[in-house]
Amino acid sequence: MIIRDIQVGEITLPLTHPFKTALRTVEHVNDVVVRVIGDDGRTGYGEAPPTAVITGETKASVASAVKDFIAPALIGMDLMDLDAVMACLQRSMVHNTSAKAAVDMALLDLWGKTLNAPLWRLLGGARRSFETDLTISVNPVEEMVRDSLEAVERGFSILKIKVGKDGKQDVARLMAIRKAVGANVKIRVDANQGWTPRESVSIISALEDAGLEAELIEQPVSAADFEGMKYVTAHVNTPILADESVFSPADAARVIQERAADLLNIKLMKTGGIWPALRICALAETFGVECMIGCMLESRLSVSAAAHLCAARGVITRADLDGPSLCSEDPFTGGPIFDAASVTLTDAPGIGVEDIPCSVWH
Repeated sequence: MIIRDIQVGEITLPLTHPFKTALRTVEHVNDVVVRVIGDDGRTGYGEAPPTAVITGETKASVASAVKDFIAPALIGMDLMDLDAVMACLQRSMVHNTSAKAAVDMALLDLWGKTLNAPLWRLLGGARRSFETDLTISVNPVEEMVRDSLEAVERGFSILKIKVGKDGKQDVARLMAIRKAVGANVKIRVDANQGWTPRESVSIISALEDAGLEAELIEQPVSAADFEGMKYVTAHVNTPILADESVFSPADAARVIQERAADLLNIKLMKTGGIWPALRICALAETFGVECMIGCMLESRLSVSAAAHLCAARGVITRADLDGPSLCSEDPFTGGPIFDAASVTLTDAPGIGVEDIPCSVWH
């Protein structure tokens, strides 16, 4: 299967509620989509959200990276020599991890279709189904409580609560949510780099003393502050999840070696795709460190690619793949089945998602 062309387009989908974190507020999924075309006419699809506050990429930079650097490097290569293709993709330019991720998943989608097998089975086949959480945006306490109760009514038993804008208020909002949803709902706390190391220890300790029983605290301090992350991890009992601190396998190795966090969050838009993420999984398996698979503000297209990785590898024990549940529209057909908190993989070849809502490719 020779790679004949790589094209880009755009998709826009409204969110059910504005997505608010310590870093940004977003009302629409507005992403770049990628189409890889083989010499027999078959196609594979991928997607990249422009998340400048995390990856440094904009919609224009993602499109340019794909068209001006990645596509010229890959067109004409044999997709069946997958190791060589993926190595070429990663060295086609530095950084630009979301652009690489979109092409990576489109290549693997086409690869799976060529082999007539679902990607999750080709990559390991650990399980067919799993449960995802749902994100609750940072808002006034009453609104967050209402959104949390609505999520539980929809069938979600794991909530990821966004905090980090006001440390003093964060304890109150989290305890209010715990009181409202009860003890049987798991709560994950995501500070999105919003606290200092000492503030993190103070807040997390207060939450522990108050009986929140959080499953984990995600990225409490700045991504670059490894020493601060180590300090927090060493001084609290609640597991710490490294997110923005982990882009590459080298980052993951450093977190593990320095015991800077207890868990790793894999996001394809940070790693540069599934292929590099598999190396993080291998490291985590070697050292017995559990992983979570997450997503940015992505549609069901790229979240489905992440779902295939989650189903493939047993070391990924937690999922934060709620992108489709945050969108008010789902124009796609095929692929994994997202039924509230339940995600079930099918035997459709590749990633399996069809009917990409993009009328203009270039």
